[in-house]
Parts: sequence; C-alpha cells; structure tokens
Amino acid sequence: MIDLYYWPTPNGHKITLLLEEAGLPYAIHPVDIGKGAQFEPAFLAISPNNKMPAIVDRAPADGGEPISVFESGAILRYLSDKAGRFTGVAAGADAQAALRQRIVVDEWLFWQMAGLGPMTGQYGHFHVYAPEVVPYARERYRKEAERLLGVLDRRLQGRAFIAGNDYSIADMACYPWVGAYTSAPLDLAPFANVRRWREAIAARPATQRAYALAQQVNPDAGKPMSDEEKTVLFGQGPR
Repeated sequence: MIDLYYWPTPNGHKITLLLEEAGLPYAIHPVDIGKGAQFEPAFLAISPNNKMPAIVDRAPADGGEPISVFESGAILRYLSDKAGRFTGVAAGADAQAALRQRIVVDEWLFWQMAGLGPMTGQYGHFHVYAPEVVPYARERYRKEAERLLGVLDRRLQGRAFIAGNDYSIADMACYPWVGAYTSAPLDLAPFANVRRWREAIAARPATQRAYALAQQVNPDAGKPMSDEEKTVLFGQGPR
C-alpha cells in the first residue's frame, strides 16, 4: 500500500496520474496547504522541505521497513520503477537500449522539475496570487513560460509523447503544468503539438480519475484563495 500525502495542485496531480495508470493500491492523506498542514511535524518527518506530495511505501520491493519519498520527480521515478511501467524503457530492451531510453525520460523529467514547473508556477503567482500587479514580473514569467512551451512543442513534433511513442512519467510530470491556471490561461494557440498531446492525455480514463479526486479531497478546489491562505503559502520564512 502507498500512503500518498496529497493536495490537488499540479505537483499533486502528477502522482495520482501515475498511481491511477499503474493500478498501484494507495490511500490519500490530504495535506491542506492553505491551512498549514505541510508544517506539521509528522509530515515534515517524511517531507522536510514542507512541500507535498510525499509518499510512504508500506511494502517496498526489498521487503524491509517502509520507504518515504519526497519531491514529485523522485516519487514518479520510484513508483514507475516499482510498477515496472511508464519508465520509458521499452519491453524487451537490452541493457544498452534501456540505458539510453531511460536517459531521455530523465532529461525531460528534470526539465520539468527545473524549468516548466517553477517558471509556470511563477507565472501563476504573479498573474493570479500576487497582491499587486508587478508588470516586469508578469512579462518576465509569461515570456519564459511561453519559451518553455515552445521547447516542448518542438520536442513533440513527430512524437506521440515526450519520450517517443510510449506514455511515460515525463508526460505525467509535464501535463499538469500546461494549462494549470484557468483564471490566467497561457495562449496555447501557437503550440499545435502541445495541444494535440494535451488532448490525448486528457482523454485517458486514468487522467480523468486522477483529476476527479480534486473535488473529493478539496471541494473548494479552483476557488480564489483567501488572504489567510496566501499568507500561509507565500509568507513563510525560516522556521
């Protein structure tokens, strides 16, 4: 059983996408980040950066003590290896081919973690959450988010998915960050390959199940945040 510490955000969706696709048994433990649940000692013991998602695998492959994993990219890699699916390695690949295929997936997984997620997140912060309009920041992060969409669009030219013809954790990492802010949407019109890819993933039954969890866990998902919630999320210094 996988204990998933989750809240319906783009990073949270990454993990439910994989769990629903892989069919791994899991239990959701909501972490209400607007109320500060991410700072509770029990959660910090498994996620010291006070960010969700995090998991605890109660039945690791080595048969030993439970394994906890934080950081969404590390969780995706761990769970895909556990399931033996969506790793980016084709069935029957020899060692050399497997190494090369895995490298491609990891490149794009880390690209999302270091680029698409943080830059799109800053775009969202200054267009949706910031208490005042900061024109420079809005323009800076809009341009960078659009640049990254261009990178993704070029990568998807002639490919069904990011790593090739097979759906992988690279796609699951990127998908929630494309079109994440409905109240301040980025213009996807110039990115035909991204639109086609996004529509294909949205149509997957596992994607629909994963996103249906948002309203179950947080019925207020999608509503504007209160000033108190913004203070909890964005007003923290060292603790």
